[in-house]
Amino acid sequence: MSDPIALIVGTGSGLSAALARRFRRAGYHPVLAARDTTKLAALAQETGATCQRCEASDPASVAALFASLPASPRVVVYNPSARERGPLTHLDPAGVRRALEVTAFGAFLVGQAAARAMLAAPPVNGSHGTILFTGASAGVKGFAQSAPFAMGKFAQRGLAQSMSRELHPKGIHVAWVNIDGQIRNPGRTEPPEAPDSMLAPDAIAETYLMLVNQPRSAWSEEIAVRPWVERF
Repeated sequence: MSDPIALIVGTGSGLSAALARRFRRAGYHPVLAARDTTKLAALAQETGATCQRCEASDPASVAALFASLPASPRVVVYNPSARERGPLTHLDPAGVRRALEVTAFGAFLVGQAAARAMLAAPPVNGSHGTILFTGASAGVKGFAQSAPFAMGKFAQRGLAQSMSRELHPKGIHVAWVNIDGQIRNPGRTEPPEAPDSMLAPDAIAETYLMLVNQPRSAWSEEIAVRPWVERF
């Protein structure tokens, strides 16, 4: 495999599929990781991607994923998150724990494995690679009846901040992307009277690629993307 690897953890039919297509056009070989890879066959055929099964919150599964790569990834994107909705007094503790394991602990496992792999590989133009975390506005402000999601995204954002301060000087670009609004995923449509009121996955993918290509003299550690009608 001669093309640099772009590993996308938590691949589905929305943003992560758009990322796979955009990275492929930019010259990367996408590696698509998901708990269930059977639904990724069409995307893999379209992009020439490799599919790998991975449970992001399981240390052994994450270690096996990185061990399966033929080379150190140049880009790693962490997409998974989990929600446990409801009034605080009615939340199921087991569900809350699971949400935190997927959103926060999984982000740590993948971020740690990515950093180890990148630091062990020779730099290219002074950079060992880029690690991006897909965040949400819940990582900036907690919403009612959504405490577990806020807990997970706040933790993920803190992880990204700590990683960026530690790893930027070592040549690894780390950034947290605040997706502040609804994504126009398959099956989710905008009202006719409100065009572009949702984030287009292809447009978000352009921002991710921009972060990958940022000169190291001006690396972003956090960026927010939102539709033009979204209130701050």
